[in-house]
Amino acid sequence: MKILVCVKRVPAPGAKINVTADGSDVDAAHLGFTTSPHEECAVEGAVQLVEQQGGEVTVLTLGTGEAEEQLRYAASVGAAHGVLVEVDGNGWDPQRTAAALTEAIESVESDQGQFDLILFGNESADAGGFQVGVRTAHALGRPIVQGIKGIEVSGDGAGEGTITARRAIDGGFEVYELPRPAVLGVMEGLNLPRYPTMKGRLASKKLEISTVEGRADEGGQARVMLRRPEEAVSETLILGTGAEAASAVVDVLDELGVL
Repeated sequence: MKILVCVKRVPAPGAKINVTADGSDVDAAHLGFTTSPHEECAVEGAVQLVEQQGGEVTVLTLGTGEAEEQLRYAASVGAAHGVLVEVDGNGWDPQRTAAALTEAIESVESDQGQFDLILFGNESADAGGFQVGVRTAHALGRPIVQGIKGIEVSGDGAGEGTITARRAIDGGFEVYELPRPAVLGVMEGLNLPRYPTMKGRLASKKLEISTVEGRADEGGQARVMLRRPEEAVSETLILGTGAEAASAVVDVLDELGVL
């Protein structure tokens, strides 16, 4: 079974995001970067499927040369191939990104054969646009379902059979059956991503990364300005220490109506 996972290099979750003085971009001087959490689960899901079915996982990302870090991390947990769609900046809107990914995927498939399944994260951790996977699947002419938290494959590993995908809803799941080739948007919680082993990390350093030039016309969206929200300042009132604080605590509980 041939699976492609599209990932994105994003600032590490929980990091303090600063913007440049002119508000045009994120100031990355002191930022750590990682793969979007949804996409980490997509990589793990792909590796688990090929462990069950046989085959191989290819990981693809659009970005600058620094994004090789995310491809090598995916290799350290089981991906066999890495493809960098190289561009000279990160400010690409979803329409332009999807167009470049579509062209790159078609190029890779012309050399390596068609992918049975393409996985995206449900949305990226930085932009949260929910668009790239849908646009790419539409351009490729393949069915897609978003919000996936369960994947099962039936049939053989050579392209025959169906893919069953589950999407969580209130009180249960929606179940979709898609013919191959198909595209899925995966959500965090599909699985618990494994940590890379020392053997995996060493192997990832030897990964041969294919580079494809990212080409696409500008899309219909343009960034105007980035602005950090004002930080909320909270004050902590110390009611006391030891036994002397007991009466003050009782007064607070009485004000809250819990007594």
